[in-house]
Amino acid sequence: MPARRLPPLRALEAFMRTVRLGSARAAAEEIGLSPSALSRRISNLEEFVGKKLFTRARQSMQLTDEGQAFYEAVNPHMEALARAVESQSDNIALLRLRLGVLPMFGSQRLFPRLGELRKRHPLLHIDIDTAPHLEDRVGDTLDAAIILSRGPASGLHAVRLDHNLVHAICSKETARNIPEITPEVMAKQTFLIHNELPESFMAWKKANGLDTMDPAAIDHYDSGALMLEAAAQGLGIAIMHDDHLRRANDNRLTNLPGKPVESPYSYWFVCKPVALESRPVRIFHDWLVRAGL
Repeated sequence: MPARRLPPLRALEAFMRTVRLGSARAAAEEIGLSPSALSRRISNLEEFVGKKLFTRARQSMQLTDEGQAFYEAVNPHMEALARAVESQSDNIALLRLRLGVLPMFGSQRLFPRLGELRKRHPLLHIDIDTAPHLEDRVGDTLDAAIILSRGPASGLHAVRLDHNLVHAICSKETARNIPEITPEVMAKQTFLIHNELPESFMAWKKANGLDTMDPAAIDHYDSGALMLEAAAQGLGIAIMHDDHLRRANDNRLTNLPGKPVESPYSYWFVCKPVALESRPVRIFHDWLVRAGL
């Protein structure tokens, strides 16, 4: 049986880097080519497959529909090839990822699934950082981060991981003493608010007709896990996401009835666009998207 003809691998590398970085100039710099040399390699690949993979206009290159289909078909096999070579090589060192993670996301969503990633990529090891200001440190002390935000800063590659509703979470005993959500009743309560998510409380108040309500007290926290524990202990009403309550699976807690409120905040995966060319970042990014955490 005759051997199948392989595509020009250097041209394939140029194509994959251009797609992942979103810029022909950035891809050329990464590979160490001139933009014209990169363009020639991609032209060679287009000639090989008989399809136009990019449209070209001045300095811009945009995937065609056929180019997008080609990328989606080839990318999993490129990853599988890299894993196969990795598994058979004695010379490849550990892959190291410096990842910023919020503790609540880490404990509820990331760590229960990390074993799957380790089985697929045993050489990938992750340094976890839960210190403040994760987004500001991406590209410096962090390779990537998972943040809770209204929307990441421009210039970052960002993947939105969820959409949430704001819930007023409290102990079941506290809920029994709140017959209905009215300004008079809620003004007697203590609310627990995360320092970095103040607009969740404003959104919840507005949706429930409590715009002008001033509660008895507002206690501020920098830990979602401690907010839930405080609520379970009857210390106040925690304004958090429905997902936090569901994943906590704590039968001491419940959600006060009220109108559904879309959260101003979502979890996002963020990194510098160029970081996607780093194998540890790309492995984690692709796994995270597929895993649906």
